[in-house]
Amino acid sequence: MSEKCSHHKSKRRKLLWRWFSAILIFIFIILVIILLVFAILEPKSPRFVLQDATVFNLTVSTATPNIISTSIQVTIYSRNPNDKIGIYYDKMDVYATYHHQQITYFTSIPPVYQGHKDVNLWSPFVYGDNVPVAPFNGLALSQDQSNGVIPVVFKIDSRVKWKVGSFVTGRYHLHVSCPAYISLGNNQNTGIWIGNAVKYQISQSCSVSI
Repeated sequence: MSEKCSHHKSKRRKLLWRWFSAILIFIFIILVIILLVFAILEPKSPRFVLQDATVFNLTVSTATPNIISTSIQVTIYSRNPNDKIGIYYDKMDVYATYHHQQITYFTSIPPVYQGHKDVNLWSPFVYGDNVPVAPFNGLALSQDQSNGVIPVVFKIDSRVKWKVGSFVTGRYHLHVSCPAYISLGNNQNTGIWIGNAVKYQISQSCSVSI
């Protein structure tokens, strides 16, 4: 009786191992197919350009502590360069930084699908009220105020999915950085007055990493 039970257990183990091996082989084949498809299609990262920035408020106080207040509307151009790959953008968060320090709140752009060779334009507002500047940035802020120009980097954090035919990949992190030099009070006459705001034509390519 004991030998019979041992035989059944051995048979069951072999059957489970065969199923497990078949599943592993199936997963491996799927992964190979996905890699081949992407190697053939050569997916390219989307292109982003910071076209302009309309400054409603940009004030700097170099008292202790150093403080920045901002209210800026930016126009961001995005293009999908792929012929056969679409891009799903999950919720995108846009914000501004000064010397790697975030100085505005997150502004969300709703999810969107970008088809082959499609172009999107977004015009989000980013703003921050009386944001204390880190002490190690205090000297740079004083110098920038004296120069009348402040370097700001507008950033986008999102997650994207690639779409090939009916197949959609998992999510990938998307990081976009768009540098800009904004004049304080339009000291250098580089902007166009629009009511109480100043619009700067920037047309600056952004760095993109996925």
